[in-house]
Amino acid sequence: MLHLINKSPFNSTALDSCAKYAGKGSPILLFEDGVYGAMAGTSLEEKIAGLAKEYELYVLKEDLQMRGIDKVIDGIKEVDYPGFVDLVEQNKTASWS
Repeated sequence: MLHLINKSPFNSTALDSCAKYAGKGSPILLFEDGVYGAMAGTSLEEKIAGLAKEYELYVLKEDLQMRGIDKVIDGIKEVDYPGFVDLVEQNKTASWS
């Protein structure tokens, strides 16, 4: 199951809740304000880098660009819109907010 996170982990517990209930190795996509969780150099970097080792963590490239984020935590894979569509086609989805 593909887990969709569109809220910033600095303002929401959506990513924490997702990580608590998602199966290990499940794909998680950060998009919209969720991409703030992928930023390198923040207070959450260590925690999110750990999640990237347990889950397939993705971030939507276009949302990174729109927010001026150019440095992403190691282990997080960037996908574009076609890659996002591929993930949705390959998986059932669950949204967390």
